[in-house]
Amino acid sequence: MNTNTTHTGSLRLSVARRVVALALTLPVTPALAGLDTPIAGWRPGNPDTPFTMSVHYPAARPGIDADTPIDAQIRGRIQARGKTPDTATLVVNGNAMPVRFDENGTFVRPYSFGAGANSIEVLSGEERSRLQFHQSANGQPVSRLRVLLSWDTSGTDLDLHVITPGGQHAWYGNRAVKGGAIDVDVTDGYGPEIFASNAPEKGLYQIYINFYGGAGNNSLTIARLAIVTNENTPHEKRQEFTLPMRFPGELILARQFMYP
Repeated sequence: MNTNTTHTGSLRLSVARRVVALALTLPVTPALAGLDTPIAGWRPGNPDTPFTMSVHYPAARPGIDADTPIDAQIRGRIQARGKTPDTATLVVNGNAMPVRFDENGTFVRPYSFGAGANSIEVLSGEERSRLQFHQSANGQPVSRLRVLLSWDTSGTDLDLHVITPGGQHAWYGNRAVKGGAIDVDVTDGYGPEIFASNAPEKGLYQIYINFYGGAGNNSLTIARLAIVTNENTPHEKRQEFTLPMRFPGELILARQFMYP
């Protein structure tokens, strides 16, 4: 009998038992935040993915309709519930936006992804989750211009207005214009409202923000505006601004810029 072999086998078995025992005694850290959709990896593009979603009044917030393609959905969950405010931060391809979660900690958000590498991260306190996926073109509309409006108060209604170089006016009463559209009209706080265009007209764009109402006792609301061109390309350009909105009824010219 080879005593060295017997001794080595016994030692390995003893070490394995200790590793298992240690694993059983160590506390398991729960996944505090998670992303269910999309799934990391690779997927084909969907030419039927819309830029706009149905809006239901009153108190509309970003949500998912039954006919919204899975390719245009972000779904996830937050472990720590009962927070005030009931919002987390969603970062999509570097675009930070608030997202509300319900009493079960789940959240949902429509989003039109472009071709190429896409990244998503959800943050809530110390909770975070991140994933990446690659989407092929396959006829998928690619956003060459994206304007995002969000704000920092609940129960308030800020509206995004975009005037195109051709003089068309995208707003909640006319969300689709030539080459682009506003995705949803959020009326009960935080946003975001997103204007996206896969074929932007060349020329001057004007971005207005209207403090429609619902401020309550504290009128001051801080609006955050991001303008992104050629997202997910080597020519991507991003501008971000913070603007105070002081009272319901206020309408400001937030920014104007030339495209390209």
